Amino acid sequence: MRTVRIRVPATSANLGPGFDSLGLALTLYDDVEVSIGDEPGVEVSVEGEGAGELDLGDSHLIVKAMRRAFDRMGVPHPSGIRLRCHNRIPHARGLGSSSAAICAGILAARALADGEMTDDEVFALATEMEGHPDNVAPCLAGGLTIAWTDHAGVPRMVKLVPDERVRPVAIVPATRLATETARGLLPKEVPHKDASFNAGRAALLIAALIRTPERELLLDATEDRLHQAYRAPAMRESANLVERLRAVGVPAVVSGAGPTVLAFSTPDTQDLIAPEVGNDWHIQLMDVDPVGANVQFPETR
Repeated sequence: MRTVRIRVPATSANLGPGFDSLGLALTLYDDVEVSIGDEPGVEVSVEGEGAGELDLGDSHLIVKAMRRAFDRMGVPHPSGIRLRCHNRIPHARGLGSSSAAICAGILAARALADGEMTDDEVFALATEMEGHPDNVAPCLAGGLTIAWTDHAGVPRMVKLVPDERVRPVAIVPATRLATETARGLLPKEVPHKDASFNAGRAALLIAALIRTPERELLLDATEDRLHQAYRAPAMRESANLVERLRAVGVPAVVSGAGPTVLAFSTPDTQDLIAPEVGNDWHIQLMDVDPVGANVQFPETR
């Protein structure tokens, strides 16, 4: 059998005003070992997040992504697929677990198959499967990414490097929220003044994360009027926590579709976060992952 190991990072999308465009790679990872061979069948083992819940056969998202990649490359599917997953990214919490699985599957297929797939084609297929590029972009590239779709419908991205003094803090609740549920709460139209407000804040956020990570600037830069208030009824505790943190000067947003809250910790705000968080939340201080998904071929003996 041929084997490859993939490490994929958690991600946080939107970051407040950058709805469906901004994403950040985090130093929290799923590790996957993928083998293909002639022995027929699909076998999946899962440790950590999702153990006892995820499908252990063809319906596993990594297997689906592998098969989509084989089809896209025009190569035969292998007779046998074996997955060993060590998951640390919480599921249905707004930290990009599905994007991580999709990227892991596509990259594994590319590494193990005899076909060819460029980085742009990997990104395009991952976006197609996920539905939007804001999580898959930082998962693949690392760092802070700006993602968009061009006039031809092709997803594009730019990677930036945030100031190392900004450290993301994921505040993860026990409750889950499906992305489809959160997205279903969004209105079809928003006031022009709100769109203009978010455009300015998203531009300011790029400057705040890269050049001048001051608390006051980050606090203004993470304001949002396009999605968080509309989704609040589905995650009232998260919305309340964001309000409490911002009231004491901590730049905080809903991570992706929620319900995880993402705070931007700077040296003068680190001690302000924990007092506002209850016992039902898990606080995880992280860094920004600089490289994104990593592919390794284990040594054979």
